[in-house]
Amino acid sequence: MARDFSIVVIGASAGGVPALQACVASLPTDLAAAVFVVLHTRADAVSRLPEILSRCGPLSAREAEDGDKIRAGCIYVAKPDHHLLVDKTHISVKKGPKENRFRPSIDALFRSAAYTHGPRVIGVVLSGALDDGTSGLWSIKRLGGTTIVQDPRQASFDSMPLSALEQVDIDHTLPTDEIGQKVARLIGEEARHAVHAPQDLIRQMQIETEVAASANAFKKGLIEFGEFTVLTCPECHGSLVKLTEGSAVRYRCHTGHGFTASALLAGITEMVEPALWDVTRALEESVMLLDHIAKQLADAGRSEESRRFHDKARQTEKRAHALQELSINHEHLSHDALRDPLDDA
Repeated sequence: MARDFSIVVIGASAGGVPALQACVASLPTDLAAAVFVVLHTRADAVSRLPEILSRCGPLSAREAEDGDKIRAGCIYVAKPDHHLLVDKTHISVKKGPKENRFRPSIDALFRSAAYTHGPRVIGVVLSGALDDGTSGLWSIKRLGGTTIVQDPRQASFDSMPLSALEQVDIDHTLPTDEIGQKVARLIGEEARHAVHAPQDLIRQMQIETEVAASANAFKKGLIEFGEFTVLTCPECHGSLVKLTEGSAVRYRCHTGHGFTASALLAGITEMVEPALWDVTRALEESVMLLDHIAKQLADAGRSEESRRFHDKARQTEKRAHALQELSINHEHLSHDALRDPLDDA
């Protein structure tokens, strides 16, 4: 891989399979680059993506394996429930902490490529919900790489492309059927020069790549790059630090879980729903117990005491009903605003 821009990283989520198909269909047979693909999938999914992409264009796609040597002209697809990371010459496939509630994470792949290959990286964000990929594109841009997003007007889910456009100075916004051709032209252009990024930033990217490969952000020193907050991690309930990237912020806990603000809100929302239903269940059980005691007292001729327990049961029943309505409304709001992108993938 002697040419410039020899690493192409592509991230997609909901609605991403057709977009990926269109992208790889227009890549040339002699592409002087290795292509790495992260598509958000469920942990228990069986991925058919390598077969799908191999049928779409001239390049062969395969599921990435830990330790694979990076070769030009190959498409490497992330395994479900594993981060796909790029080293200088080899691939890492690891089960480090989730980022943005996903493993594999688009940001983790993009960040590792930016750290190890700098200006030789082209990052592409396609259709998807929420904002995974924005931080990764920011990292690629900061270290001299090239950034591309799918035209949001064409995307089935425009949140990921729009987030990238709002937070990062994107180089190219294109329909998917033009992205492959643009990538090929960029690779053939004159090499871009390395960017002299602050050493603190480079060190942070190194640590975050190491965290994605293993864990223990605290031991590796990642929390030194952020500001402690009062927020806690939805995954492990550890303390969160705030990391700033330009105008955007994201969060990391001491064990390594990472979140953008949107992903953190989605995670917290998911925690609230079962908690509300747990309280509703407890109140309903209290109603059943109060009614049972009221009946026993009535059968024993203790009508005044029975009436007090009966009244208490009705008051508790009203609270349970109100909380149930709140739970249902909260669930509907959560699903509308922060829907799991894989529900529609």
